[in-house]
Amino acid sequence: MELINMLTKNLGISDSQAEGGTGLLLDLAKKQLAGGDFSKVLAAIPNGEALMDKAPQPSGLGGMLGGLGGMLGGKAGGLGNLAALAGGFSKLDMDSGMIKKFAPIVMGYLKEQGGDEVEALLAKVLK
Repeated sequence: MELINMLTKNLGISDSQAEGGTGLLLDLAKKQLAGGDFSKVLAAIPNGEALMDKAPQPSGLGGMLGGLGGMLGGKAGGLGNLAALAGGFSKLDMDSGMIKKFAPIVMGYLKEQGGDEVEALLAKVLK
């Protein structure tokens, strides 16, 4: 898969880390976007459903912070999103700083595959 190859080459991570991290971003998008918007994001990533299955499930503090942030909404929701992602990335043996390197590659791929609208949908989730 082209996106996974881009992530492994640019970030020096394994295929399973690239797949799991992409799955985490898709999971987050699914929770934050309306169904039709999420479908557009998913359509731009081949095997997106399978990648979501490879994402580690949130647990512990990261999962709780993500849930709390979502309940509070607004800026706190964004903090919760990042906390939830950080917990998942940690389970993939990547530190939270990797999210900032990972997201632009995925967003660039989405723009290439689905255009500005699809890229903007994921950007909205990651704010």
